[in-house]
Amino acid sequence: MNDSYQFRPSGALLGAQMLFVAFGALVLVPLLTGLNPNVALFTAGAGTLLFQLITKGKVPIFLASSFAFIAPIIYGVQTWGIAGTMCGLMAAGFLYIILSLLIRWRGSGFLHKLLPPIVTGPVIMVIGLILAPVAVNMAMGKTGDGATAIIPEQQALIISMTTLAVTVLVMIMGKKLLRLIPILCGIFAGYLVAIPFGLIDYSAASEAAWLAMPAFTLPEWNLKAIIFIVPIAIAPAIEHFGDIIAIRSVTGKDYFEDPGVHRTMLGDGVATSFAAMLGGPPNTTYSEVTGAVAILKIFNPAIMTWAAIIAIMISFIGKTGALLQSIPTPVMGGVMLLLFGAIMVVGLNTLVKGGKDLSDPRRLTIVALILVFGIGGMCFSAGEFAIEGIGLAAVTGVTLNLIIPNKNKEEESVHTDTQKQSEKN
Repeated sequence: MNDSYQFRPSGALLGAQMLFVAFGALVLVPLLTGLNPNVALFTAGAGTLLFQLITKGKVPIFLASSFAFIAPIIYGVQTWGIAGTMCGLMAAGFLYIILSLLIRWRGSGFLHKLLPPIVTGPVIMVIGLILAPVAVNMAMGKTGDGATAIIPEQQALIISMTTLAVTVLVMIMGKKLLRLIPILCGIFAGYLVAIPFGLIDYSAASEAAWLAMPAFTLPEWNLKAIIFIVPIAIAPAIEHFGDIIAIRSVTGKDYFEDPGVHRTMLGDGVATSFAAMLGGPPNTTYSEVTGAVAILKIFNPAIMTWAAIIAIMISFIGKTGALLQSIPTPVMGGVMLLLFGAIMVVGLNTLVKGGKDLSDPRRLTIVALILVFGIGGMCFSAGEFAIEGIGLAAVTGVTLNLIIPNKNKEEESVHTDTQKQSEKN
């Protein structure tokens, strides 16, 4: 560990505060996808500790559930079950590990050429847009596929719109740390509104043990899940660079040089694969926690060690997961309306920041086909092999970017130089 890493008992309170900031988003992913919240807490804590070990305790960030994988996890759990889906998520972590080795060998420049904004932007947009109907259905009191009404629509809309309104108000008007927990505030408000309607069932929470081992699920080999999920890992892998740039701008330390972005990517990959080995969602660096670091001006990475330890401790409280699973469907739907729209906007912003004219035939073709293939339901199959949705969108984008001739070589070279310069600044 480095000199800035100072593990002291007094850091426990600050660590708890960092976990509180991340808590809403951390448990939201398992609640939406059918995974176990206690397992997600355990794998977030363990993943953060693994990340710190690999990066030599030099980067003050917290790893937890990734939103980018919500859609494939929902589809995977419905199609192959949790164990089969975990096989695909493990492979996604291995992709990060392979990328980290390539970065160490060739530097990060090759990723910008392989995965420019015209590929990553639309793929991220597809993730948000594919999930939009699920959010609307749940906000209206239906199951995610819209086939069954769980709660009367009028009641559901009152709850979901309250949840959405509070989340937006806190995000826009909240001060300091409050502004970093809009999801937690929205869920709490929606939960309170749902109580008078008699929609909260506490029976599972009352029957659950206080202390219990998280319900770990071991992965099972599933080639279809690997083929479906691995291409989706492209987008969050690219976002990893932005996360490291963000924390670097907060602390003033160059993590691209020390410990090196190849180590941070490796840590992310190992944490993700480890989470999948136990039935948890993939891990990613949390921008909410980076925001808290910026506000509190506490740059000691050991604070994240405390956050990780506390997350692991909470994961063994059986009533935690049972209580979280009592949250009504419209509450989750209200948060999802904003969340999935925000994911789409992140993709759109990636395209805008790319600064390229999308009417250019090459770029227009790449972006158009990514969006139409991904959202329209295009599927390519051969025997038992099949690829569709987000995975097909990602593969389509990467393939078209490689095979369609690029007449603006000089322009792309300038763009690559600009990307490298942004990493240095």
